[in-house]
Amino acid sequence: MTTLALPERSHVIADAITMLNRNLLHMIRYPGLSVFTILGPVVILLLFVFVFGGTLGAGLPGVDPVGGREAYLAYVVPGILAITIAGTAGSSAITVSMDMTEGITARFRTMAISRAAVLAGHVLGSTIQAMIAVVLVLGVALLVGFRPTGGPLEWLAASGVMVLVAYAVNWLGVAMGIQAKTVETASNLPLLLTVLPMLGSGFVPTGSMPAGLRWFAEYQPFTPIIESIRGLLLGTPLGWSPLIAVAWGIALSLIGYVWAIAIYEKKSVR
Repeated sequence: MTTLALPERSHVIADAITMLNRNLLHMIRYPGLSVFTILGPVVILLLFVFVFGGTLGAGLPGVDPVGGREAYLAYVVPGILAITIAGTAGSSAITVSMDMTEGITARFRTMAISRAAVLAGHVLGSTIQAMIAVVLVLGVALLVGFRPTGGPLEWLAASGVMVLVAYAVNWLGVAMGIQAKTVETASNLPLLLTVLPMLGSGFVPTGSMPAGLRWFAEYQPFTPIIESIRGLLLGTPLGWSPLIAVAWGIALSLIGYVWAIAIYEKKSVR
């Protein structure tokens, strides 16, 4: 049994790399989804900073109203990065749904390709897409005045958190894409993930929210994720946020993986 397990595992890894290459080529040939993933967060960043930033920044604890816009830029960037990452789940859902509805996945089922590798290729490709989008959105933030204070270790830790979150949400996106009956439905299902950072501490402190919404904001996944990125890049208090963020990342990855594989196997036997 042991001698057969290693070749099989190597086969899965090789198939996943092949499918990853396919999805990266697809991303290059059809850049529309990638552009939208980047432009959306950039528009939100510029809108909130330059239209609402002066007022919202003046309401942050301990901020001089004169410097409200600069303070709000520093506050909101981690939330924008979380939205950027969450938005790539939509790309995953759409591309998987297109493969399912156009019969490409059915062809893969007739070939000697690991079923898990087919899905993993989508996830890994979208995770790379997410990190490229994060770099570009962060570049725009730096151009308009964002000045992080974290050192190399803090940047490395923040990058690790973002990669884990991107991996997790894209497994969920793949599962939603398989679940959806049409590409249009697949494009709508992941919107919940994009909204969650807005209902957390991404745009305003949770303490300023009504009691019920504050409870939801404090205990949903994206608030500790945002607070971890904010604390690592800007030196705000971290508390237990990094550990909770990692726990959420692992939990969401497992949920997305199990959900995606279960639906994929179910549809494979039809």
